[in-house]
Amino acid sequence: MNLKILPAVLQSLLLLGSSNLAEALSVTNLGQGGRQRTGINSNWRFWRTEQNSDGIIYDYRPDLVDVENAVVLKPWILPSANDFIKDPANHYEVPSTSPPISNLSFVQASLDESDWEKVTLPHDWAIAGPFYTEDDPIVGGGMGRLPVHGVGWYRRELTISKQDLDGSIYLDIDGSMSYTMVWVNEKLIGGWPYGYASFRLDLTSHLKAGDNQLAIRLDNPPDSARWYPGAGLYRSVWITKVSKLHVGQWGTFITSRDVAVDSATLDLVVDVENTSDSDRKVDVSTNVYEVDAQTGKAGKKRVAAFPKKSIEVAKGEKTSTNSSVEVKNPRLWGPLPTQAPNLYVAVTIISIEGRVLDTYETTFGIRAITYDPDQGLLVNGEHVRIQGVNEHHDLGGIGAAFNLRAAERKLEILHELGVNAIRMSHNPPARELLELTDSMGFLVIDEIFDCWELGKTDGDFHLIFSDWHEADLRNFMRRDRNHASVIAWSFGNEVTEQHNGEEGAVLAYRLHDMVRDEDPTRPGTSSMNYAKPDMPFGHAMDILSINYQGSGIRDTPNYSNLQGIRTQPLYPAFHEAFPDKMILGSETASTISTRGTFMFPVTVNSGAPVNETSGGNSTTLQVSAYELYTANFGSPPDKVWMYDDKSPFVAGEFVWTGFDYIGEPTPYYDARSSYSGIIDLAGFKKDRFYLYQSRWRPDLPMAHIIPHWNWPNRVGDITPVHVFSTADEAELFVNGESQGRIQKDEFTYRFRWDEVKYEPGNVKVKTYKNGKKWIEETIRTTGAATKLRVTADRTTVDSTGEDLAYFTVEVIDKKGIVVPTADNTIQFSVSGPADIVATDNGNPADMNAFGSLERKAFSGLALAIVRTREGKTGNVIIKAEADGLQAAVIHLRVN
Repeated sequence: MNLKILPAVLQSLLLLGSSNLAEALSVTNLGQGGRQRTGINSNWRFWRTEQNSDGIIYDYRPDLVDVENAVVLKPWILPSANDFIKDPANHYEVPSTSPPISNLSFVQASLDESDWEKVTLPHDWAIAGPFYTEDDPIVGGGMGRLPVHGVGWYRRELTISKQDLDGSIYLDIDGSMSYTMVWVNEKLIGGWPYGYASFRLDLTSHLKAGDNQLAIRLDNPPDSARWYPGAGLYRSVWITKVSKLHVGQWGTFITSRDVAVDSATLDLVVDVENTSDSDRKVDVSTNVYEVDAQTGKAGKKRVAAFPKKSIEVAKGEKTSTNSSVEVKNPRLWGPLPTQAPNLYVAVTIISIEGRVLDTYETTFGIRAITYDPDQGLLVNGEHVRIQGVNEHHDLGGIGAAFNLRAAERKLEILHELGVNAIRMSHNPPARELLELTDSMGFLVIDEIFDCWELGKTDGDFHLIFSDWHEADLRNFMRRDRNHASVIAWSFGNEVTEQHNGEEGAVLAYRLHDMVRDEDPTRPGTSSMNYAKPDMPFGHAMDILSINYQGSGIRDTPNYSNLQGIRTQPLYPAFHEAFPDKMILGSETASTISTRGTFMFPVTVNSGAPVNETSGGNSTTLQVSAYELYTANFGSPPDKVWMYDDKSPFVAGEFVWTGFDYIGEPTPYYDARSSYSGIIDLAGFKKDRFYLYQSRWRPDLPMAHIIPHWNWPNRVGDITPVHVFSTADEAELFVNGESQGRIQKDEFTYRFRWDEVKYEPGNVKVKTYKNGKKWIEETIRTTGAATKLRVTADRTTVDSTGEDLAYFTVEVIDKKGIVVPTADNTIQFSVSGPADIVATDNGNPADMNAFGSLERKAFSGLALAIVRTREGKTGNVIIKAEADGLQAAVIHLRVN
């Protein structure tokens, strides 16, 4: 049982001192108050226009034209930030008059919505496409060539009872892209410009008993980001009803100290808010329960109780109370696989004379983290090497609209890879994603800004930085500070201010001070791809987050003709200049490839930039999968690891990136999605997956051979064979003939036989570790494609309307071997209570809309994503067909 869904009336027994939640469940009608949080993701109407035609804007922007007479609503939106601006002197004044808008039909209850689209949230209006494929698109490759731009309106009714109006009622928006403005019953009540922020607006004084009209306006610039931002109400929206005396927004903060095997001390801060018209004295009590790691449910027995506090809360104010408690024999939170992600839940109750007014649950973990400049990261006293990836927020073919199963699937694949850490690049993630990282045992660097005052695109965050950076930063940290998985705050990524010497450092210090003020228990950082050890920028950081400089940028012969930053490997220099700071590689490698494609000749050196004669094809928009080719500023994994191993003080790395993502398609901006992922956009493993797995899971018996062995036009030609393996010695055979037995030398991370001549047949590798047989692997030249095979990540799903199943289609020969060059066009169909919401193949150059039921296989594979229908159960049949091939069918059960 999850405490977050307990009816508040059940909490009175907890207040009276019960340590048994089962007893509390038997209490059904005590008539006591509490918190009600209701999702309002259904029954929305949506309308979008590419033009700003409604006569209102947040503020003037470079992309807005012909808006000279528009009403600027910024003065009415800015006060929404006040709760997160610490100095009251800097609060924004609420205008004394309503904005000068008349007859804005979009906010009126009488508006005819019959031609508006019916949508369910989370909703990304852009992901359906189509892609812009012209030479000068309004949205280019950087943002994914999808229609993210324009103004979108969302409307729905809220039904409020008279009893509800006795308390406070809030609208909680988890994420909306962007420049959000909210009206209730034709009254503008506020908004929030930053598209990644989760924020709250107070609806109480604007509601009436009965039906109320809610209208939300979003406005996306066409050049607002360097990657695909998504569009719309792309995360969940909630109505929260509470007593007028309640725990404030993000109103608890639990930290642990003096952590040992037999005990730990918890420190708790609770913010109590009083929205009533009189001063009140309330009691604050908090009980702590274990969360069962297997079921995700709270345990029955209370493990600790914070001392009960009585506090005075003035009307219209917030008051904080602090308390501490010791937990005996704590179950510590730590990352997999060597530790366990144990969690606790704290149940805080606000009451007056035994009457429960509010109940608030906080999930947290007990752990001790040390950021050591010489050893790196220690979690609960154990050295944990960071094996991390960077992740953007989109979920492939379903876009930016958050889906719990899609996010969970990504984390499952990353676990298999050996990942133990994620950097949330470069914006706050969905709350649910952090709940997953908590429960699945990932370390997290939580990041908020990609730019500060100096922008990277014409329409990005720099336009609103001066007004909103404090509110965004404090709001983000208060939302996420109880997550056990979060080990550091990043308040900037490669910001231009790092070039500006002392001036840039002054701004960095200002943001750093806010971070330390909000959370003194975790370090703050901002990643550096330019600032050097002798520059002031790094002094403003608690830990040093180095992007690419650790292993050098454009410092080897293959990169010598390129323009741009040129840097020698700098980990030792940073360590010498900052001997008291932990160092990590916050972005490493930026190796790029397309799954299963190989080009010749193969570079013999430690990596090369992609170009027409070196691993790239600008006609097909493909990059060779020998996993040696990089972005112009990048390095192959082999080079990164060499400098990591030469610098044992470095805490580890966050590879750019774990999955491919929509937008930023370096090196080919005519494509739709990136090339940098270890896993492609469809979730299929690239060959690089096995190279990283050989590093990150050294005890796993594995060997992976590249390239594939279907090369009819290369008979007799040199076709290098590389093997990625956890072994230390290997012998290669082509059609039974040995190509030599070799050992990995120091700072060597793959086996290479670079003089192999192609002949059809089979390639076999025998591997050894510590002188003993380890594992064998064989690949073969396949026959012609004869049929399709379909498999599913799960064959039983839930009828929530949100659950997903992922179906992989393989093009195979008569022996059941995947044909690695197959590109057959596959037709998908579904019958039963589910729908195909997207198809994909992982090819960055595929401009077929994600919603299409027709998809060409890429390197022998294609994907269909199926979503259940709410409340509908039964059997679902998924069918894949292709001309000339035997079709494939698979069944799915919806419970």
